[in-house]
Amino acid sequence: MEKGTLFLIPVPLSEQASAKSYTSYLVETINSLDEYIVENEKTARKFLKQAGLKIPQQDLIIYDYGKHAREKGNIKDFFKGLLAGKNVGLMSEAGCPGVADPGADIVAEAHRIGVKVVPLAGPSSILLALMSSGFSGQKFAFQGYLPIDKADRTKRIKELEIQASKENQTQIFIETPFRNNQLLAELLKTCKGQTKLCIACDLTDEHEFIKTMTVEQWKKRTDDFHKRPAIFLMYS
Repeated sequence: MEKGTLFLIPVPLSEQASAKSYTSYLVETINSLDEYIVENEKTARKFLKQAGLKIPQQDLIIYDYGKHAREKGNIKDFFKGLLAGKNVGLMSEAGCPGVADPGADIVAEAHRIGVKVVPLAGPSSILLALMSSGFSGQKFAFQGYLPIDKADRTKRIKELEIQASKENQTQIFIETPFRNNQLLAELLKTCKGQTKLCIACDLTDEHEFIKTMTVEQWKKRTDDFHKRPAIFLMYS
């Protein structure tokens, strides 16, 4: 039996950005599917409604690959439809599935069992931040979360600063929103004054904030990024 296709469906980064996050092909695709693998069922159902889903939601089959489901380690159960020839959508909680997202495990399994994977165009906070930073888009690295331990984090920041300067490489990293201010304070304390830092916060939201300055210039400001989704970029 021919296997189905796994469609990677991006989700808006903020509630206010729904209308500008859809493409006609994305809307067409979701209305051809009745089965989904999602990180957050509540977010997924809300997104599908906003995007113009015409299929009654009670008719959908939704597999939750949230934290508790992943701990059980039964992701193979999510592939019954795909193996039976059905097309299925994969959705993250926000942004592009598989990028800084546990959906990568679903995609890896799809490749392992020979299921076709089709990514759809949509918002990625990482790429939007890089595009708007003015830093090198030819050579960059996404580092994910930096260490929580203060000593380890300071060491890692110094390593990234050296790497950015030595390799002419943009360093991109994130933090849990409620620790953004602590990370910024550590960056300003640890990095050289001439090192450039971009902070892209609340991307695509009506309160979007994107600013690139040197560390020395950032020290003169009193910005508050507490509990606001942000991307940090470093360039030297």
